[in-house]
Amino acid sequence: MNVWPVFLREMMIFANRLKKPGYVMAMLVTPLLYLVTFGLGLGRQINMGESTYLIFIVPGICAMSTMTNSFTGIASSLAVGRLHYKSIEEMLVAPISYSSVALGEIAGGTFRGLFSSLFILLAALIMGAHLPLTISFYAAWILTSVMFAALGVVAGFKSKSHEDTSVFSSFIIMPMSFFCGTFFPVDKLPVVVQWFLQLLPLTHSVTCMRAGYQNQNVPIIPFAALTFFCLLSIWLAIVSIRQSLK
Repeated sequence: MNVWPVFLREMMIFANRLKKPGYVMAMLVTPLLYLVTFGLGLGRQINMGESTYLIFIVPGICAMSTMTNSFTGIASSLAVGRLHYKSIEEMLVAPISYSSVALGEIAGGTFRGLFSSLFILLAALIMGAHLPLTISFYAAWILTSVMFAALGVVAGFKSKSHEDTSVFSSFIIMPMSFFCGTFFPVDKLPVVVQWFLQLLPLTHSVTCMRAGYQNQNVPIIPFAALTFFCLLSIWLAIVSIRQSLK
């Protein structure tokens, strides 16, 4: 039950930010530009066999948007609250467990990620794509959002300054956006690069979400890897909160 107040706090902050049109546009403009540019522009010139390039990139861009907004929203909020406003310390001294704080913050970040990427699916529907109809797509979607929200908690509590979260985004989140199968199949890359990309969680997110979006059987190994990364991220989030008070 202690998770709910932490989650409610994040939702109140998120609701206040949604009142600002600039915040909403900043959250959606990049993935929408990718969707229009590659899906409708370049995509018309790419032959994907029985499918279209738009159908190919929709789950990838959805996974990318989920990752970015789940991570950035919670990492920035925690870093600013902990380093500048000192509001996080007040929450940590309250009679609730560290795991409740972590799970509440993760739930808040998860909601942000799912909320933003939902607009990507709706925009793709307008462009001629379809909504996913398989449970496996939504399961992978939620796991992706939870995983990167948990990593956002880790970054928020590990950052020594607000700029540290930007460094993490620039050197980890941004490269994954382009090299984990979002815009092109991973199996087209050299074998050594493929092995390395299998160590990155977004690769498995895109693989599972794309299979679910195209009504294919979700591969067991990528889904198991995605679940493992998700659980590992939650554990790291709880540990990072405990270590921040030492």
